[in-house]
Amino acid sequence: MRPDTQKLLEDALKLPPEARAAIAGTLIESLDEALDEDALTAWESEIAKRVQALDDGAVKPISWSEARRTIVG
Repeated sequence: MRPDTQKLLEDALKLPPEARAAIAGTLIESLDEALDEDALTAWESEIAKRVQALDDGAVKPISWSEARRTIVG
């Protein structure tokens, strides 16, 4: 890794979790060369359903640390 890239990474890791997540998402999206409009529409619909379920109280959010424990086992 180039020194300037390493410095950028070190600075990014000092940001709050929400900012790091936003940067990570943007970087991942930048790797997609072509957008699949059907997939994009499906994801937007799924996200809207999940947000609505949260707003309605149908599901209870959990912390990242709890989710990670569940995923890792």
